[in-house]
Amino acid sequence: MIGGGNGSALVLVALKKYIRQYDLSAVISMTDSGGSSGRLRRELGTLPPGDIMRAVLALSPYDYLTLRAIFYSPRFSGCGRLNTHNFGNLFLTLCTRYGGDFLAALKALSQSVSAMGEVLPVTMDSAELVAELENGETVRTEEFIDNPSYNLGWKIKKVWLDPKVKAYAPVLQKIKEADVIILSPGSLYTSIVASLLPIGVKNAINKSKAKIIYIAGNSYRSTGETGPEQLSQFVSQVENYLPRRIDKVLFNTHIPSGSEKKYYREKRWSLIKLDIHNLEAKMVMKMDLEKRGGGMCDIKLGKALRKAIK
Repeated sequence: MIGGGNGSALVLVALKKYIRQYDLSAVISMTDSGGSSGRLRRELGTLPPGDIMRAVLALSPYDYLTLRAIFYSPRFSGCGRLNTHNFGNLFLTLCTRYGGDFLAALKALSQSVSAMGEVLPVTMDSAELVAELENGETVRTEEFIDNPSYNLGWKIKKVWLDPKVKAYAPVLQKIKEADVIILSPGSLYTSIVASLLPIGVKNAINKSKAKIIYIAGNSYRSTGETGPEQLSQFVSQVENYLPRRIDKVLFNTHIPSGSEKKYYREKRWSLIKLDIHNLEAKMVMKMDLEKRGGGMCDIKLGKALRKAIK
């Protein structure tokens, strides 16, 4: 699996139920620059811990929501410089500084929650995500791309990393050997595309014989990155950063109703328009993947992925 943010954690929770059937590895984007992760990057020069920490928690045999409530959700207050940080980010950062090795810190976190499968950073080098808008303006860092202050009518034209960094070598080997590459749901540019940009990833995918599955979900954050609004546009934008076409696209056909509409409004989610006529019908798997109350259901997603993988 390749991606970042909450989407990657959701996929790992969905697939870990079948861990005896699959050799599961997660490749996580490393350009997060906002919130606690961003502060730790700027102040201590560490790699951003938040996304990769959540991926490790998602692979634990213990309940993910419980672990998230311990390691991720509580943001400290009244604790001086610790304010707005969480336990998981500080654990990874302290272990890295004490042991001098981010990978060793990641291994320690994995051992502490008995994580199943392997979680890898897509790169071990620090880089910022940069976007060019249709009007020619550039926006620097994941934080300001994901939470834009510019006119939301200006769509993102392309994104890249500055500086250009190499992918972590074991990641490239994992990709080349993979039978299936799953692109997680989530923010198109700051989570999915960001994880495809390090040097070597595109070539490794080209050399791999893996089936490529893209989980498009059914929504995007209307106040977030200014990307596509139609499914075909999401697919074509992802394919711009791949060496070959996507094989399967998972689309959540659920239309929110009742309390779910309120949930979507609170999350500021807008529905992706299903323009099936602009896509090959055989590549799109349409099914209801919604959980009660709103959001994607990990149980339904797991079953859908098993079907798509066959």
